[in-house]
Amino acid sequence: MTSAAKLENTEHLIDRATEALASGSLIEIRNLVRSLYPAEAAHILEALEPEQRAKLWAVIPPSVIGDVLVAVNVEVGSSLLKVTDRKDLIAATESMGAEGMVDLLHVLPEPLLSQVMESIGVHNRNRIEKALSYDEHTAGGLMSDDVLTIRADVTLDVVTRYLRLRGNMPAATDSLIVVDRKEQFQGLLPINQLLTHDPHTKVESIMDARATGIPYGMSSRDVAGLFERRKLLSAPVLADDGKVLGRITIDDVVGLIREEANHSLMSMAGLSEEQDMFAPVFSSAKRRALWLGVNLLTAFLAASVIDLFENAIQQIVALAVLMPIVASMGGIAGSQTLTLVVRGLALRQVTTSNAMSLLFKEVSVGLLNGLVWAVVVAVVAGLWFHNSHIGVLLGVAMLINLVCAALSGVAIPVLLDKIGVDPALAGGVLLTTVTDVVGFMAFLGLATLFLL
Repeated sequence: MTSAAKLENTEHLIDRATEALASGSLIEIRNLVRSLYPAEAAHILEALEPEQRAKLWAVIPPSVIGDVLVAVNVEVGSSLLKVTDRKDLIAATESMGAEGMVDLLHVLPEPLLSQVMESIGVHNRNRIEKALSYDEHTAGGLMSDDVLTIRADVTLDVVTRYLRLRGNMPAATDSLIVVDRKEQFQGLLPINQLLTHDPHTKVESIMDARATGIPYGMSSRDVAGLFERRKLLSAPVLADDGKVLGRITIDDVVGLIREEANHSLMSMAGLSEEQDMFAPVFSSAKRRALWLGVNLLTAFLAASVIDLFENAIQQIVALAVLMPIVASMGGIAGSQTLTLVVRGLALRQVTTSNAMSLLFKEVSVGLLNGLVWAVVVAVVAGLWFHNSHIGVLLGVAMLINLVCAALSGVAIPVLLDKIGVDPALAGGVLLTTVTDVVGFMAFLGLATLFLL
């Protein structure tokens, strides 16, 4: 099969699953499931309606249900757990590695969690309990304890014989971790160095002694940034005393980056990335109602500003026609700045040292754009209503609002981040409120002062 054919099949997985389920052929459904990787099965399950999802889940082999549960989002996983036989779930854990088990245990409800922990051996239980002791949003929670360590004072020939005797290496191994007799980190031996140097060469003479490990308490977001900056494929995780605790691979980081991207995208709409796309209508409506209520309060705030200038609007109808332009332009300009800053915060590019420079730059952009578009709208509005005064006031109001939008687009997310509130979640609503209120206040206020 060509790579193009494989790609086409991947793009049509959901359609294939829907057709197989619609046919009612158990053989066709089983053949489809056997051709899928756990992550592909999880992708399909998230995209199916609940009834179809249950049918597909019923034919997934118990040996892979644990891996699938780890890959689906939390809400879909919870619904699948309700229809999963406990014996199948416990059996599934027997074929999972310690890292997969830890991920699975994070999503299991308490009664099932206890049963699964009781079913595994003492050695695995100790490993898992140790892994669970780390915060899941840190390097310790992200790492795997499946590590391969060697000593610096041995030859490459000894290392290769040790690897042959061992029979396998941890997945995504690009370097061997070099430690001393106390298991403290000394450096890394890249696999290519092991394969291309004389077998009698000692590890200490060619290992990368400048390599550094990752502290177990480093946040997962900082870990992702470190992997990106240094182009890492794997990295050891260290305890406070320098001992090697585990290892993080690029696979772990890719999953983390995807979760962060989903979180940012969904948060901007006030939603959670763990929500089921086909959750019940009442449940979905209930969750979204809160955010709609918050938005309604801010809308009433903007409306109250308009109400302050009721007399002006009644006397000059053109104000009612033109005032949405000011708010809309401010909203767009502010959203552009907000998106830029939220991205910078997520990538750790916006810091205390450069926040003021960024603020000055964005305000300057707002001022320049404000001047350009103020002239445009002033001319258009003046010609439209045959009143140059309204055109000038509209242009000045737009200039004021675009500058305030740029200022707010930087200040709001930075301040929210400082107090521990997700800027992607709350920034948009606050920014819209500011641009609406300032836009209406500037335009209607100026009109009241100079035209009445």
